[in-house]
Amino acid sequence: MNKILKMNKKKIIVVYIILDMIFAGIGMGVPFLCILFGFPVGWYISKQLALREKNLSIILNEILKYALYTSLFTFILMLGIWVPLSTMLLDPGADFVNTGIPMILYNPKISFIGWIILMIFISPFLQLLTTVFASNVALWGLFRKKG
Repeated sequence: MNKILKMNKKKIIVVYIILDMIFAGIGMGVPFLCILFGFPVGWYISKQLALREKNLSIILNEILKYALYTSLFTFILMLGIWVPLSTMLLDPGADFVNTGIPMILYNPKISFIGWIILMIFISPFLQLLTTVFASNVALWGLFRKKG
């Protein structure tokens, strides 16, 4: 466990990028596993920062910074996956019913637009929230033990 906490920063970034891409691929472009990946990432960030820093405000700022970086990578990944498909909006004869995207709204075209917004913008934000939440819960546990 301590070997994981003391890994090189560049290795951690590479491991995160590879795992996030694998999770996006397993989800076939739906970043559900990337969102769930925010929980262990948040735990790791808070444990790593608690080893280096004792000032809670600095730790919280760093947590937010790293959570923004991770969700930014997922955002870029979702742009690469979903923007090429969103060019269907420019095609007047596009068949939105048979794209395989769930009809979450009444109109197929509006459902398609809603799905694209959900995948590109809302999912990375949810990952940000899970990362920050897990970090704060882990920090709460750490500082509660220390008294």
